[in-house]
Amino acid sequence: MVDVQNLKDNRNIDIQKVGVKGIKYPIIVLDKANGTQHVNAAINMYVNLPHRFKGTHMSRFVEILNEYRGQINIKTFQKILCKMKEKLNAESAHIEINFPYFVEKTAPVSNAKSLMEYQCSFCGENSGEKSDFLVGITVPVTTVCPCSKEISDMGAHNQRSTVRLKLRFKKFFWIEDIIRLVEESASSEIFSLLKRADEKYVTERAFENPMFVEDVVRTVAEKINKNHNFIWYSVEAENMESIHNHNAYAYIEKT
Repeated sequence: MVDVQNLKDNRNIDIQKVGVKGIKYPIIVLDKANGTQHVNAAINMYVNLPHRFKGTHMSRFVEILNEYRGQINIKTFQKILCKMKEKLNAESAHIEINFPYFVEKTAPVSNAKSLMEYQCSFCGENSGEKSDFLVGITVPVTTVCPCSKEISDMGAHNQRSTVRLKLRFKKFFWIEDIIRLVEESASSEIFSLLKRADEKYVTERAFENPMFVEDVVRTVAEKINKNHNFIWYSVEAENMESIHNHNAYAYIEKT
């Protein structure tokens, strides 16, 4: 049969990324408490395509995933990228893996246990000249507005906030440790299950620790800076404001 993808293209235009997006695939990630955790991931895979080729072979991306089934993790990431380059005759390869990660949390007063979801990602590339790998972690938290607390006779407005971290590192680290670092940098952490006594505790704790989005990103950055394992990071915080028709936002990147 004719290999249409390998036919020549005369437009003389290189494509930087071509491949497949949104592959739903089960992967296994390391879990600090339980050893491993099985999660359902959404995976994007790309390679470059020189101008002389009409198209890439889409089925080969899925074949590579199947080859590494049960072995897709931080340690095998560069091996998978190299396999993509080899099998697709490419000079560069890129993978993005997005997945939910669950941590068991204990309510502060009732000790009720529940699973809390955090969105995480692995993102890597290999171009021959360089290889790169980033871990992304999204952590929901609560913030109380310091200005509102200062000017109000009673109470202060609060909101759910989202903190997003991307990390480049030298050696392995636990996702749970970064989640804890972020949660301790906000007015309060968030739980899936709270009883009334827990709600009272969490609400009062947040009120005693008001923070702007600026405070959150600076506190996270300050803590990350103290850990020499992280050679680059970006941290952003977004408040889904409760009394404004807009969100508050702050971003820091280590240069």
